[in-house]
Amino acid sequence: MTELAAVKAALRTQAVETPSWAYGNSGTRFKVFAQAGVPRDPFEKLDDAGKVHEFTGVAPTVALHIPWDRVDDYAALAAHAADRGVRIGAVNSNTFQDDDYRLGSICHPDAAVRRKAVDHLLECVGIMDATGSRDLKLWFADGTNYPGQDDIRSRQDRLAEGLAEVYERLGDGQRMLLEYKLFEPAFYTTDVPDWGTAYAHCLKLGEKAKVVVDTGHHAPGTNIEFIVASLLREGKLGGFDFNSRFYADDDLMVGAADPFQLFRIMYEVVRGGGFSSDVAFMLDQCHNIEGKIPAIIRSVMNVQEATAKALLVDAEALAAAQADGDVLEANAVLMDAYNTDVRPLLREVRGEMGLDPEPMKAYRACGWGEKVVAERVGGQQAGWGA
Repeated sequence: MTELAAVKAALRTQAVETPSWAYGNSGTRFKVFAQAGVPRDPFEKLDDAGKVHEFTGVAPTVALHIPWDRVDDYAALAAHAADRGVRIGAVNSNTFQDDDYRLGSICHPDAAVRRKAVDHLLECVGIMDATGSRDLKLWFADGTNYPGQDDIRSRQDRLAEGLAEVYERLGDGQRMLLEYKLFEPAFYTTDVPDWGTAYAHCLKLGEKAKVVVDTGHHAPGTNIEFIVASLLREGKLGGFDFNSRFYADDDLMVGAADPFQLFRIMYEVVRGGGFSSDVAFMLDQCHNIEGKIPAIIRSVMNVQEATAKALLVDAEALAAAQADGDVLEANAVLMDAYNTDVRPLLREVRGEMGLDPEPMKAYRACGWGEKVVAERVGGQQAGWGA
């Protein structure tokens, strides 16, 4: 197989998971701008996700968020997904939108609140069983706002205890993915603030526990690709939440703010074997002023383009330049790949997959957007919290 053929084969196997909540109304803490045609329930979210996969060919799974996507019959939801050509992906827990969680969830000083939070996580594992989901994704808003508010070490003990109980509930082939976030909504201490804290807990838990890297959850200037390389080296990178940020956790479209950073991250994924392993590539975005489905299609394409460039890096030339200490040549090898226009290559790949080479144009021409605007009238539109 030629080098180009190998790149195209790898691109055909790529899978980018889309988030159910991105199809609903979402935005900033200041304002969410509702849009016509937005899904009113998880089934309609899957309808839209099916269209994204239909036109991209690489978005076969959809992440759920509980309780936002709670239904009476999860087997029926999984069957509906299959009918739309997709599957249920990660199940995301929610321990941050209940009044009881004002001082935390599984790190809360009150044992009754901790019990409630852990029971919710166990419920999510049950939903995984019913839908065939592999991954339980955990993000905790737990932390403190003031010095002395709670004991930092005790909160870590509570966190470890709660995670251990949920870990023991996981079935064969299921994983726990622990996400971290620098700050927000807790501003003095955050209980899982960085990749080191997440890694330490996952290491203690065992092989089924891995770390999620959300590209928006870092301090300005953080070298995210170093984190990715380190976690891959240790076999502890479970997946990504892809998005873009200018200032904090902006949840903008992946590749929008710094496409070069996305390329650098994907190069480390390719270099570390993560592209051909079980690393989950997930979007975690909200679309407040742009159309939902077109924005998700464009985001999937952005990941594809960064991946294609990463796969085109001349590994032998790069290794030779590094061994020779030729700093400029080594950098030039990377830059040559990054500056390559991979859009013609991706059009070829889509054509070989039986897809329209231009997903955005094909979607706009299919009439789905107009159809759902006309049909989804009445009821409560889905959004954060529904």
